[in-house]
Amino acid sequence: MTVSTKTKHNEQRWAVVLSILLALALLVQFPHRIRLFSPWVIYALVAVEIMPLVAVMLMPHKKVWQIIERWVTMIFSIAAGILCFANLAIIINAVLRDNQDVTGLQLLISGLGVWTINIISFSMLYWALDRGGAAGRSNDTTTLPDWLFPQEGAPKEDCPDGWKPAYIDYLFLGYSTSAAFSPTDVLPLTHRAKLLMMLQSAISLLTILVVMSRAINILA
Repeated sequence: MTVSTKTKHNEQRWAVVLSILLALALLVQFPHRIRLFSPWVIYALVAVEIMPLVAVMLMPHKKVWQIIERWVTMIFSIAAGILCFANLAIIINAVLRDNQDVTGLQLLISGLGVWTINIISFSMLYWALDRGGAAGRSNDTTTLPDWLFPQEGAPKEDCPDGWKPAYIDYLFLGYSTSAAFSPTDVLPLTHRAKLLMMLQSAISLLTILVVMSRAINILA
C-alpha cells in the first residue's frame, strides 16, 4: 500500500534526455552488418520515449504524464537492453566465425557502443523502478526502496528537506555496475535490484572479455 503527500519538487529530466540521445547516436553508428533495425525505427522509439519526459517538465498537469513516463521508460529501457544483448550476440557470432567483413575498428566501436548502451538502459530502468519512479520520489510516496544510497544517512540538519536520488545517481550506479561488476557505495535491497545488477554485470563482462579484447587483438 502506498501513501502520497503533496508534491514538493519535480525532478528535471534533461540528464535522462541527454542519455537517450547518446544511446541514439551510438545505435545508429553500429555497422549495418551488426545493426538489427534501420535507423528510422530507432528514431521512432527515441521520440516516443522523449515525449513524456518533456511533457512532465513543461505541461501544467503532470500526474497523467508521470504515469505514462514511468511505463514508457521501463518499456524503452527493456527494449534497449534487448537490442543491446541482441547486438552483442551478433557481434560475438561474427567474432567466433572470424568474419573478415567486420574490421577490428568496427568491433571496437560496436563493443564500446554496447557497453555504453548497457549502462544507459539499466540506469534508466533503475531510475524508473526505485521507490515508484521519479514521480513517487517527488511525491514522497512510501514504497520499499530497491537501493540504499549513502546520502540518505546524512544528518537532517545538513539536508532539512530530505535527500532524494536523481537520475545522475542511478547513472553512476549503472556505470559502477558495468565497470566494477559489483555495487560500490549503493546497496541493492530487493531481489529484483540484485538480479538486474547481476544481468548488467554479466553483459558488461561478456562485452569486455569477448568483443573488445578481440577487437584490440585484431588492431594490434
